[in-house]
Amino acid sequence: MTTVVSLTGCTQKMDAGSGDAIQVTAGDAKCDTSVKSVPAGQVTLKIENKGSKATEVEILFPDDRIVSEKENIGPGTKYTLTAEVKAGSYEIACRPGMKGLGVRQKLTVTGGKVARRDPRLDKAVAAYREYAQEQADATIPKVQTFADAIKAGDLEAAKKAFSDSRLGWERTEPVAESFGDIDPKVDVREDGLEEGQDPVTDWTGWHRLEKALWKDKKVGDREKQLADQLVTDLKDWQKRVGKAVISPTSMANGAKELLDEVATGKVTGEEDRYSHTDLSDFKGNFEGAQKAYELLKPVAEQSDKALTTELDKQFAALNSLLDKYRTDKTSYEFTSYDKVTKAQQHDLSDAVNALAEPLSKLAAAVVK
Repeated sequence: MTTVVSLTGCTQKMDAGSGDAIQVTAGDAKCDTSVKSVPAGQVTLKIENKGSKATEVEILFPDDRIVSEKENIGPGTKYTLTAEVKAGSYEIACRPGMKGLGVRQKLTVTGGKVARRDPRLDKAVAAYREYAQEQADATIPKVQTFADAIKAGDLEAAKKAFSDSRLGWERTEPVAESFGDIDPKVDVREDGLEEGQDPVTDWTGWHRLEKALWKDKKVGDREKQLADQLVTDLKDWQKRVGKAVISPTSMANGAKELLDEVATGKVTGEEDRYSHTDLSDFKGNFEGAQKAYELLKPVAEQSDKALTTELDKQFAALNSLLDKYRTDKTSYEFTSYDKVTKAQQHDLSDAVNALAEPLSKLAAAVVK
C-alpha cells in the first residue's frame, strides 16, 4: 500500500495583505525573509526579486521535496505565493537564474489551533492524486514505444512516438517537479544544464534524444542507452507519484505554473526546438491546468464567483484558439511550431496571459 504524504487537513488563514505574510527579498546572491517562524496552515510569501536574473522561490521539506514554488520571477517583479504547510522544519530557497541549490533560509512551522478544511477540497485533492497517478501509469507504455523505436534504429517511428510519450508528464509536471531530482534527468534542455555539466556525458532525457532524432538525424549506442535510462527514470517517477505532497493550494499554484511553462517555453518555441512539437506539450500543460481548476472550482466559485466566471471564459478561449492548430481532431497532432507565424505566436501568448492573470488568484480563492 502506498504511503500518502499530506500537508494538512485544515488551514489557519494568514492575510496576504497583512503583516503575517512572509516578505521574501530575492537577489543574485541573497534570499532574505522577514520571519523565521509561522503557524501551521495557510502561509503567504510576498516575493520581490531585486536581482538582475530571473529567480525561482521554493518552500522545501528537509529532503528537498517541494511544497510549493514559483518559477520565472523576473528582475524587479513581485509575486504572491499562497501555500499550506503543517508543523515542522522547512527551507525557503531562492534560485537566481533558476539553477543550483540556491540561497536558503530556515523556516519553522509551529502547531496551533486551526480551522477544519472544507471536505470538498479533500475530495479535490484525492481526485487530483488519482489523476496524476493515471497520467504517470499511461506514460510508461508510450515512452517504452518511443525507446523501443530508438533501440531499433527506426528514426521515423521514434519521431512519431516522441510527443505522445510526453503528454502525461506535461499534464502533471508540477507533481513531477516536486521531487526535485527527476525533472533534470528526463526533461532538461541543453541550456538548462547546471554549470560544470557536460552536454555529452551529463545530458539525458527526452530533449537529448530529440536532438539526436531531428538535428543529428542518427542514433548510436549512447542514444540507445539513454532511451533505456529514460524509461527507468520515468518508472521511478511513476512509483513516487503516490507520495507527492498535494494540497488545494499546490494544485492551484501548479495550474498557474503550467501556464507559466507555456509562456516561457512553448509559446517561444524553446521547449521542443528540434522537433517543433511545442503545441502538443502546450495542450498537455493546458489540460493539466484545467483539470486542477475544475476540481477546485466548486469551492472557488462559492468564494469568488467573478473569478471562476472569468476563468471559465479564458479557459474556453485558449482551448478554442489552440485547437485551431490541431491537424487531427482525434489525436494530439498539431501544426509544426516552425510553421506558426510571429503574429500567431503573439495571439497565443496573449491568450495564455489572459488566462494566467486570473489563474494566479485561484490559490487564495480556495482558502478564503
